[in-house]
Amino acid sequence: MGVGRYLFNLLQCWSKPDSDAEFILYFKNHIPDDIPQGKNSRSEILKTESNAAFEHFLLPKAVREDKIDLFFSPSYILPLRISRKIKTAVAVHDISYEAHPEWFSWQNRILLRRVSKRSIKRADIIFTPSEFTKKEILKYYRISAEKIFVVPLATDEKFRQTENNSKPIKEKYKINNKFIFYIGAIFSRRFVPECIEAFKQVAEKFPDHQFLISGTNYMYPAVDIGYIIKKANEDIGREAILHTDYVDENDLVYLYNHADLFIWLSSYEGFGLPPIEALACGTPVITTKMGSLAEAVGDSAVFIKNPEDVKEIGAAMEKILSNESLANELIKKGSKQAQKFSWEKTAQETLRILTHHEK
Repeated sequence: MGVGRYLFNLLQCWSKPDSDAEFILYFKNHIPDDIPQGKNSRSEILKTESNAAFEHFLLPKAVREDKIDLFFSPSYILPLRISRKIKTAVAVHDISYEAHPEWFSWQNRILLRRVSKRSIKRADIIFTPSEFTKKEILKYYRISAEKIFVVPLATDEKFRQTENNSKPIKEKYKINNKFIFYIGAIFSRRFVPECIEAFKQVAEKFPDHQFLISGTNYMYPAVDIGYIIKKANEDIGREAILHTDYVDENDLVYLYNHADLFIWLSSYEGFGLPPIEALACGTPVITTKMGSLAEAVGDSAVFIKNPEDVKEIGAAMEKILSNESLANELIKKGSKQAQKFSWEKTAQETLRILTHHEK
């Protein structure tokens, strides 16, 4: 779940005419064309080429001059120089950098741990997307549980089941026929190499299937995903595994809908939105119960106990691909689970908490 999409959906709901709250939106250098704005909001541009200057100098100055009642950051960090007289709220989507510093470079580790810790302790309100993340914050930081509010994320309305069958989209991503799907940044905690090895186990039994992996590789320590895929395809004897850094947003609903299964393993997530998007589109999901994922998907997925076990992953893939009744059962359960989340609920609850705590 990108922070940008999180903020976009909140603003889209808050910009409706029935909202009483007033908002000032601060941007660096320009205002994006797609930012939702209503009669209850205005925007200010703070010109600078430096992210640090924008966040820690220009923002506090603008907030002070505009005499706002409450400052809300959707992304982990509060400005270092913001006045103590101003109430603050921050969204903390996970603290993987604290729980697993070995997954991050030393530069990111220092920045995230120091600045985010300070923000969490300073904030009057902390939003988290799951009970898991709330427990993690309380585990690593000595703060009051009363200022942490769990408000789940949601899927965009476009993620739903559709019969649209677009051959050009398949051609665009070199999909020949049937396929398994993964989308998301490729982190070490998401076991993409293990999924590739697992697919090698089932590729011979399912020669019409490919495995489409979409996401930029951020594995640390570095792992060459391109080489792993190349070697796997050589072993399989066909272009069975496909990789693209980016999937066009307009193609995503189609890919979710037409995948025979969606796989998204992780040992640590603050929420885990892609599995919910897949469920909303009527696609069976394979995932783990680690982190917040059990909260997100309920009982509507096939769960992997050990995401390092290639044989277990391969068996789960084969189980769904060969069992239509199981796939249909998962689709039915998944649809009900996905309906529990909506951006309207998320935005209303977030705004209720913000306005309740406003000075």
